[in-house]
Amino acid sequence: MMMMFMFMLFMIPCLLLSSWWYFTLSLAFAFFILFNVFWFSDYYCMMSYSYGGDILSMSMVFLTFWIIILMMIASYIIYSYNNFPLEFMFVNLFLLIFLILSFTTTNLLLFFIFFESSLIPTLFLIFGWGYQPERLNAGYCFLFYTLVASMPLLLSILYINDSSDTLFYFLIDLNMNFYLYLALVMAFLVKMPMIFVHFWLPKAHVEAPISGSMILAGVLLKLGGYGLMRVLDFMYEYSMYYNFYFIALTLYGMVLVGILCMYQIDIKSLIAYSSVAHMGMVLCGILSLNSWGYSGAIMLMIGHGLCSSGLFCLANIIYENTHSRSFYINKGFIIFMPSMSLFWFILSANNMASPTSLNLVGEVLLINSIMGWSSLSFLFLALASFLSCCYSIFMYSYIQHGSFYSGLIKLGFNNCREYILILLHILPLNALILKCDLFDFCI
Repeated sequence: MMMMFMFMLFMIPCLLLSSWWYFTLSLAFAFFILFNVFWFSDYYCMMSYSYGGDILSMSMVFLTFWIIILMMIASYIIYSYNNFPLEFMFVNLFLLIFLILSFTTTNLLLFFIFFESSLIPTLFLIFGWGYQPERLNAGYCFLFYTLVASMPLLLSILYINDSSDTLFYFLIDLNMNFYLYLALVMAFLVKMPMIFVHFWLPKAHVEAPISGSMILAGVLLKLGGYGLMRVLDFMYEYSMYYNFYFIALTLYGMVLVGILCMYQIDIKSLIAYSSVAHMGMVLCGILSLNSWGYSGAIMLMIGHGLCSSGLFCLANIIYENTHSRSFYINKGFIIFMPSMSLFWFILSANNMASPTSLNLVGEVLLINSIMGWSSLSFLFLALASFLSCCYSIFMYSYIQHGSFYSGLIKLGFNNCREYILILLHILPLNALILKCDLFDFCI
């Protein structure tokens, strides 16, 4: 682990070269080196200085690396317009370091510190490179929703340290109570986000630049699921008494958000709301406390991270051409960019868990897990899956078909960078199904 952190720290002075592609290729080099030295196992390995990784940790680390590399490719317009590219690279590097530290630490307090530290670079991305002046309001919502829910988590961590004399995940042993349970899970429920505490997410997505949307959808929502898996390890027995409240609420929320997606007139807003529905299924799988739920949750987290990030990239490609994200203006694009229409179709299909995406395996395992918890949940799961198909087809057909808006006189053509960007989302998303047994670490 220390080798990886030293490489990240070494890259800070290298940024002074201000070479956009040198930085991107260095990250890609670090990704492949780490990928080849990690021993894929279901126990913690590569341990050093209380940092290490198992399948859950390292899957999230690899996803973070991959999304940050794709963020650099997607945000090339910042470099070409000279919109503070050096500062942008610094923010991305520190975000990468904080996220890797969050996923690899074995100490609960350090996890909390790095979990909160990842807010700061994300806020800089939204405030510094966002679109409308409303980004200030979106940033404040994002910050305070997370901070208010995280304050009880910090207090509970201090109590655990006093009571259990350790903060190492697997050695914590304490007498649980309802307030401690609520304090430990609430921060992660807001981060995922659960329905009714999700209001910060559409605002943050709509106002964030493409890089902010990609990291939010790709990795930051998964921090909630990761943290929940870790804290449920030491309050497994107690959580059985109260998890069903959150599962019932989330099942209802998945249907509600599915209906809400059909009302959206902003492309990014629709993709953001669909993230709430998908992460709701992940949340139900984790809270059902069985091995299928855990395995399905990690598969869907990785699959959704790649799929949602790819959809945001496609929405950004349209936005850079038309300077609008409205469904009313962006129509008939199958005439203008037919190759991108294929990518829209593939990612829209993957968004509703079609073969051969990793989302399919994840959702099958999660549906089995939730149905095993209660057979009555099939009503909500069937409705949520049906609505997922509805809004995915609606998004694709509305953008690609219809009359091309005649007010769009001057449009640019797609370039090779954009095709590579979307392919680097689609290929791992549809190739990982060949090795999905890797994530069955709980079975």
